[in-house]
Amino acid sequence: MQDAIHIHVNGQAQTWRNGATVAELLQDLDIQTERVAVELNLEILDRAAFGQRQIKDGDRVEILSFIGGGSF
Repeated sequence: MQDAIHIHVNGQAQTWRNGATVAELLQDLDIQTERVAVELNLEILDRAAFGQRQIKDGDRVEILSFIGGGSF
């Protein structure tokens, strides 16, 4: 992969393309943005920032999915 960077996604080492945004990462991973929260280097991102925040070499991305259901 040309201009590859090394990141961690949910604790797993990944090689990714340089210059990709969080939105592009989610799209490439086939993850719908409506039902996830994303933490980038311990900062929880506003969903509106997904398309603006670029992923850089060494970044740590945690993707948390919301699951509905259940009762109390």
